[in-house]
Amino acid sequence: MAISAILDVSALDNGSILAPERYDPRRRQFEYSRIRLSDIVSFVRDQVSASTATEAQQFVVLATGDAHNGMVKATKAPCRGSEIGSAKKRVRQGQVIISRLRPYLRQVAWVDSGLLNSESPSVELVCSSEFYVLDSVDGSSIAFLVPFLLSERVQSILMASQEGGHHPRFNERTLRGLPIPDSLFEQREALSTDVELAVNRARQAFREIEESIGSAESLF
Repeated sequence: MAISAILDVSALDNGSILAPERYDPRRRQFEYSRIRLSDIVSFVRDQVSASTATEAQQFVVLATGDAHNGMVKATKAPCRGSEIGSAKKRVRQGQVIISRLRPYLRQVAWVDSGLLNSESPSVELVCSSEFYVLDSVDGSSIAFLVPFLLSERVQSILMASQEGGHHPRFNERTLRGLPIPDSLFEQREALSTDVELAVNRARQAFREIEESIGSAESLF
């Protein structure tokens, strides 16, 4: 159970929320940092649904379970717009996605170019509305946010921030306010390069396994 400090009524969040997890001390770790997540990323809200998509459009749909420990695990076949169901968020290469559901599942990923295995301009990448989609505000790589978001300290903040019983989630305000340590921010370019290379190597490995499966099936 989370342990919260005693607060004055005036310190309660908007709406006078009394949920103790909202004020868990772990949520205020390394607040001395000058840079917040919201300073370097924007939150993508562009959505599409079966009712707004055209039949000519095709989509690769990412569910929360497709992202884990830094990457989307495998390529998926595209489906027609009429098949995507409820509203999905548009995603593109270079963005970072993080599920707001059950942070202990570590559903965080950098979106690599090899994920959308199609050169057709009619195929788009979309994801579950349970994802927060983060985009760089200045065009520089934000791949370094993957190890940041998966770090033990940040994970403890997200865990302490989740609310709800059946499907616990953390809110956007928590994510926006995450402080990024100055020392980490100074190394962001090198960290981003490391993440991008690792994800690209993993993507190639996935494809080689898929090719070997195809080769085996041809021998039956």
